[in-house]
Amino acid sequence: MTQAATSAAQAAPGQVDWRALAQTLFPQGQQISEKDNFLSGTAQVDGATVTVVGTTGHTPIGIEIALAQATAILDTVREHPGRAIVILVDTQGQRLRHRDEMLGINSYMAHLGKCVELARRQGHRVVGLVYDQALSGGFITSGLIADACYALPEATIRVMGLPAMARITKVPEERLTELARSNPVFAPGPENYLRMGGVAEIWHGDLAQALRQALAVDRSADTRAAVGQQRGGRQWAQRVIEAVANDAPLN
Repeated sequence: MTQAATSAAQAAPGQVDWRALAQTLFPQGQQISEKDNFLSGTAQVDGATVTVVGTTGHTPIGIEIALAQATAILDTVREHPGRAIVILVDTQGQRLRHRDEMLGINSYMAHLGKCVELARRQGHRVVGLVYDQALSGGFITSGLIADACYALPEATIRVMGLPAMARITKVPEERLTELARSNPVFAPGPENYLRMGGVAEIWHGDLAQALRQALAVDRSADTRAAVGQQRGGRQWAQRVIEAVANDAPLN
């Protein structure tokens, strides 16, 4: 058994082992560590060093991880100008605890978003990869906030489960299930997020080469709404953007 396969075998049932993924993504070497499901470190891509941050173990994004990711990004901006940043995503979403809400988790997440935007404005490429699970607020503050987000074919991506959506919206679950068959907004999976433009590409085959190509593309301009319209997943977002920008009626 290879070292990568051994690492994968050590992962908990239903989870992708980040160590095996790191070996595949960064064959030139990596120095990534894990503490309390928070990933941080560096790796080598095409002879250059990149910063790596992320999560594992389907962990929820609470104030500690949001602040840790923000700190790692700010350290990169301060100490390594122009260095690319790779965000590895595996989260069950925002941590739903009274403590986090009382401490203002929304502000922590907003701070993380501002740090990513600062890095982007300072010339850092920021790439997100959903390698296992990505749900709701935890996904927004990690993969979706990057210049571009990518996913593995087996990844699980959704805003929320249809049973929970039914409870909140008061729309019967049967109706939501029916809508999910034709509308990617309601349906989980990387293919549906690809149609909506939230995921730029689904990576197959050589992941290291896919990452090299992703880091070589300038995606600093946000074209996700336009891409979603082209792919047939979001019919109105780009139209609304254009109408607002041009102070014109919505057609």
